[in-house]
Amino acid sequence: MKTYYKSLSILTLALGAMSVTSCKDALDADKYLEDRRTIESVFTDINQTNGWLSQSFSFLKGDLADVHTKGGAFFHCFADDMYYGDRDSNLGDGFAYTESYNAIKQGDYNENFGSDAWMNAYKGIYQASIFIQNIDMNDKLTETERLDMKGQARFVRAYYYWLLLRKYGPVPIMPDEGADYTRPYEDLSTPRSSYEEVAEFIASEMVQACKELQSWSRFQGNTDATSIIRPTRGAALAVRALAYLYAASPLANGQLANGYHPAGVTDGFAQTLRNRDGKELLSLTYDESKWARAAAACRDVMECPSGYELYHAGIQTVDNKTTGYPKTITPPADGDFSEAAWPNGWADIDPYISYRDFFNGAVGLENSEIIFSRGYNAAGSWHDNIDGFVSHQMPNSLFGFNSHGLTQKMVDAYYMNDGTDVPGKDSEYGEGDGSVRSTDWTTNRGDLGYSNFPPLGPGVSMQYANREPRFYACVAFNGSYWWDACPTRNNKYMQVFYWRGTTTSSSSSSDGSSSSETTMNNGYQNTSYYLRTGIGCKKWVHPNDFRTVRDGNDYDNFVHKWEPAIRYADILLMYAEALNELGGSYSIPSWDGTQTYTVRRDINEIKRGIRPVRCRAGVPDYTMAEYGDQLTLRNKIKRERMIELLGEGKRYYDLRRWMDAPIEESKPIYGCNVMMTSKQPDDFQKIVPVYNLPTVFSEKMYFWPICFSELKRNKALVQNPGWQAQD
Repeated sequence: MKTYYKSLSILTLALGAMSVTSCKDALDADKYLEDRRTIESVFTDINQTNGWLSQSFSFLKGDLADVHTKGGAFFHCFADDMYYGDRDSNLGDGFAYTESYNAIKQGDYNENFGSDAWMNAYKGIYQASIFIQNIDMNDKLTETERLDMKGQARFVRAYYYWLLLRKYGPVPIMPDEGADYTRPYEDLSTPRSSYEEVAEFIASEMVQACKELQSWSRFQGNTDATSIIRPTRGAALAVRALAYLYAASPLANGQLANGYHPAGVTDGFAQTLRNRDGKELLSLTYDESKWARAAAACRDVMECPSGYELYHAGIQTVDNKTTGYPKTITPPADGDFSEAAWPNGWADIDPYISYRDFFNGAVGLENSEIIFSRGYNAAGSWHDNIDGFVSHQMPNSLFGFNSHGLTQKMVDAYYMNDGTDVPGKDSEYGEGDGSVRSTDWTTNRGDLGYSNFPPLGPGVSMQYANREPRFYACVAFNGSYWWDACPTRNNKYMQVFYWRGTTTSSSSSSDGSSSSETTMNNGYQNTSYYLRTGIGCKKWVHPNDFRTVRDGNDYDNFVHKWEPAIRYADILLMYAEALNELGGSYSIPSWDGTQTYTVRRDINEIKRGIRPVRCRAGVPDYTMAEYGDQLTLRNKIKRERMIELLGEGKRYYDLRRWMDAPIEESKPIYGCNVMMTSKQPDDFQKIVPVYNLPTVFSEKMYFWPICFSELKRNKALVQNPGWQAQD
């Protein structure tokens, strides 16, 4: 093997990273020197410099994205709220067992499965590190341009570490200067840093990126798609807040010793996760000040000049249901939000459209709620992921795969439109207030327009009446309406039922006439294309999304959707969560040290995080009694996150950082009795356990396993608890 020295720093840094992230033959220098351009030729040419920076972002795809279709390592949109059903292990559909819902939910996959996230993240880290080290040699760029580009590279490098921390827990932090590949493998080994060290590294790097980046807003300067997805100062502060919040949460912060959880959840996992020298990687000692640090970081985002605000749409005065925009249904008067215009109330907005259109592509990146996005077609992958996600939600009648559905627990989480719980909430678990679910049905079953309970159509269970607007934006209950913009299908407003056997769908055409027609079956028919709970999901689906065939990538008629990797509603709820955990008062400097925050459990400050989300959603604020009790509000905030962030890849990680997963992901899944036909409507709506959707959680499922090839290359790397360390 030949020896090359520091003048070829691109190679040494690459191989330093590859010693942790790539295959054994990566240490063969000749393989890279055959067609390698010198570092000078890359970073003295503007086009090649821009290309290198773009390549640094190119690994934010596949299982490093937040919203996915299913299978493979694309697991984190499915927790106790949402499931996919067309890859059950017992269907014999040709898919690998490790891609099945059953395998993912039971942790029944091997250590090499889904390893791309680890490898791609470190490839991105290596790419960005080279850029940071060498961008200053490009004298064709101004000093300001070089600084901004360095900030972009620093952001994405720290963002990769954030994605690794969230999925794998503590990870090795690679040195900026790379490593000498001529040294023995043992010398190149890098141990895992502690959770706190990784979080602090991400936070400090994001502060430095914030100083280097030149813009608070995505809309300063060039606004083409490539530029829009690049980060801003506000995005850097938001990732810092995320890292700090996770580091403050029970899994990494010894919270069990502080009485956070009831009996039945232990901290044995944290005690087990240590480096070979015994170094503790998850803190066993509770530190309340970490919550204060997280709250201050969220406040930095809230008060930065980016002007973030929740997206909101005006009132719809025309009842144009056939295009997917019905007349605004005004929430009940609450004496608070109902009395004021936005941002203090909902009097001049449509909560349903405000929430729905944010996700389905009706509004672009110009809205002020998206803090960071990979765009809709970064490297072609985000577009593929979300289109697949949508097509698997759409019913058979619209040539969808009819397989992504919601659990009854998720349906029960949504509030009534007056802010109360739905009768019978969580009664299957022996929880709730003991009330009974409604067995009534909507009136005028022959009326094909709106019933007396908009937006319900005829023949729909009253269990779904008078719910909050987010419910109707997301839940495809039995008899809910779907829009179909396909020109060859006459632009119908279709009511879809999930009875077993042949389905008769009621529909309205664009000219307002009504009809009844037999469509493709959307219920159980002895195939994989049915909803296991009889409850589907509409979030991400635009009224103009349509397919002409089910098989193949028939996505040409889908509206592009921007990925909300980080959005402002999440930051607001994080702020409220962090403040609620405080017992003392703390003085925390802002990110740039220009001011000092007094951080404590201040109800008015907590309301700053909660009230905008509740108002935009069209549901009343919590009561003062609920704000006043820490445990009650903690549970309220967790529920609010479950509702607001459905299908965004957040719930999976929330349950783990809270250490709620052993309880919540072990509860049986319930849904409607999908074996019943349209002649048995009452029996269909009876809530029953769904045995082909397993519910298991073991401690090893807190973090994803590290693949064997990485453990072999990096002798200092320890496996996550519960997983094998060698094959």
